[in-house]
Amino acid sequence: MSSTSGSPSAAPSTPSTPSTYVHAANGSNERFDFGDEVPPAGSLGAVHFIAIGGAGMSGVARVMLARGLTVSGSDAKKSLVLAALAAEGAQVHIGHDVANLAGADTVVVSSAIRENNVELREARSRGLRVLHRSQALASVMQGSRKVAVAGANGKTTTTSMLVVALQQCGVDPSFAVGGELAKHGTNAHHGTGEIFVAEADESDGSFLVYRPEVAIVTNVQPDHLDFYGTFEKVQAAYARFAATVQPGGLLVTCADDQGSRTLCEVARAAGTRVISYGMAADADVRLRDVGGAGMQAYATLTRGEGSHHRGVGVAAGLPGIGRLDISIPGRHNLLNATAALVAATEGLGQDPARVLRGLSSFTGTRRRFEPKGEASGVRVVDDYAHNPGKVSAVVETARVLAAPGRLIVVFQPHLYSRTRDFAAELAEALSPADIVLVMEVYAAREDPMPGVSGALISDRLADRYAGDPQAGERVRFVPSWSEVAPLAARLASPGDLVLTVGAGDVTMIGPEILRLLDNPPDANATTVGQLGQERH
Repeated sequence: MSSTSGSPSAAPSTPSTPSTYVHAANGSNERFDFGDEVPPAGSLGAVHFIAIGGAGMSGVARVMLARGLTVSGSDAKKSLVLAALAAEGAQVHIGHDVANLAGADTVVVSSAIRENNVELREARSRGLRVLHRSQALASVMQGSRKVAVAGANGKTTTTSMLVVALQQCGVDPSFAVGGELAKHGTNAHHGTGEIFVAEADESDGSFLVYRPEVAIVTNVQPDHLDFYGTFEKVQAAYARFAATVQPGGLLVTCADDQGSRTLCEVARAAGTRVISYGMAADADVRLRDVGGAGMQAYATLTRGEGSHHRGVGVAAGLPGIGRLDISIPGRHNLLNATAALVAATEGLGQDPARVLRGLSSFTGTRRRFEPKGEASGVRVVDDYAHNPGKVSAVVETARVLAAPGRLIVVFQPHLYSRTRDFAAELAEALSPADIVLVMEVYAAREDPMPGVSGALISDRLADRYAGDPQAGERVRFVPSWSEVAPLAARLASPGDLVLTVGAGDVTMIGPEILRLLDNPPDANATTVGQLGQERH
């Protein structure tokens, strides 16, 4: 889920050790130079993607296929994404093998692909062109009016909202998003219009490659310290990103987030046109009368104090146009929608009324506060949140929607380094829930770290609940994946909301919880530890 634009958490006092998947020096990527000129898509020849099924990789592959490029790819196992890409014309291989490179001219990888990958090693030995995923995306964006959406939290939802709003304006934008738009059932599209909207990933410095006409920064917060080491280097990277906005372009920043406010000042001092948004009194576009009910949220937009004096050029038709209505809950999503509105109107010249209609029709993105169903009076919602800001926002929103029932959160930490660096902040973000089940860490691209497990978070939560007579029932560390769904189903009562949270395979637990609620096991015949032994 997109996340709150609140103040950043304090960065750890000591830098994180860079992970093995990429080495960072002063926040720069030593495997790829994102300042290099990107070759045009037409010069890439046959393109092979290593781990083509990933959210970002599949999107780039999908756009290239639509552009008529020859695309192949490999991945570790079968998936619906691979099946869809094959149906669209890609040659897909299961497993990594040098034979998969047959006929390839260009190889595309993400930072998660290690140098000892058999296909990458072979590509380098043959002297094939190797591009980072972001460079491949930038190649197909050439010639377009480029929009890049960045931020620690909220970029997937904001990017998706902007795409839907532009479509309402009669524009057919190309897009590449880190999640699947619920209305469209896809994460990427090659449009007929001149605008290309892309989610820009800051995790490895690759967001520097796009050089957009319009850029959005939802927030600047400490994250990905396995790459950057310190929050100061994160801030410096965002400043470099802001400096890539094309002359005469627009940077959109959130006035409610201190990191984004600082970036706004830096960019304005450098001569970049910046328009800020938020609930702060000095935001150029300000949200007032914020409210909501159920899955709906609304706010009134006005011109903020001081925008006239700064000469930011907010169009006369934008402030005071009325209410912003969206069909997904949460204050943070109203902020995301406002960012999309400013980018579409002030950056791309679209009609505010039509943009607002588009935003009101937005139905969400897969894994961003996505309802999974209801069984036995228990609602189940799934969300991709994985850093403290995102988790805080989704728990805050779910807490309101759960009332008067209880909120039960199933949280799967993502990355050992993030768990180590932000265990206390994650515990704080989870603390408003009535019951928290903390799973074992989803390793993703990292190797295990001694002493780091989900228990770091559950222990800190237990400390926060100290003195609560129900503390022992409120938080549990459940290291066995197969025991989580049965336990959550057993604990849930009619009226409760169960929220599964994390960037890993926790998303598969929600449907299992619903199945168990619909078909409760015979408690006398089966123990919780025996349930759900097959991992789906």
